[in-house]
Amino acid sequence: MKSLLRISKIISIYFSFFLLIFSTNPLAAQSDRHNEQFGNTLNLGLGIGYYGYITKSTPAFHADYEFQVANNFTLAPFITFYTFQNSYYWGNPNYPYRNYSYRQSVIPIGVKATYYFDKLLEAGNKWDFYLAGSLGLALRRNTWESGYYGETNVSRGAGNLYIDIHAGTEYHINERLGLFVDLSTGISTIGAAIHF
Repeated sequence: MKSLLRISKIISIYFSFFLLIFSTNPLAAQSDRHNEQFGNTLNLGLGIGYYGYITKSTPAFHADYEFQVANNFTLAPFITFYTFQNSYYWGNPNYPYRNYSYRQSVIPIGVKATYYFDKLLEAGNKWDFYLAGSLGLALRRNTWESGYYGETNVSRGAGNLYIDIHAGTEYHINERLGLFVDLSTGISTIGAAIHF
């Protein structure tokens, strides 16, 4: 719960900062945002995932492809991958009590729904701002060290349902390439957006 409050504060500060910049920028309202298209975009990102049950963050790779389905609204099939090593304390009368190491690999797959606020914020044509939500499944695989015969499900509270909430921005370098920052409750990424 504390981590969700911390993330929501960061997102609030982030958007307040950008609102302040664009509300005082006379050039921001000059571009016509009424006909901007947001689909046909491949987003490739590297980032960090936050998982309470492993008590640390872990690197992640994310890819999605956006299709525009309505004005200012896109849907994007996505795939993410992360892996980490951790330990689990276990033992019984036949095996010594100690920390046994394991590697968990996770592949979330699903759909990300994104709404763009460029028109509302009167953002210049170099910037996009959005809120999004992801829904999907998280496929998990654990590999244990030799000699461990205990419970193999160590992802307490982490079921197969994958839900993530995002807030982000993209800076357009040119018509075909942009750089984005995507802050979320699960996996936050920075990366490149390739527009087709």
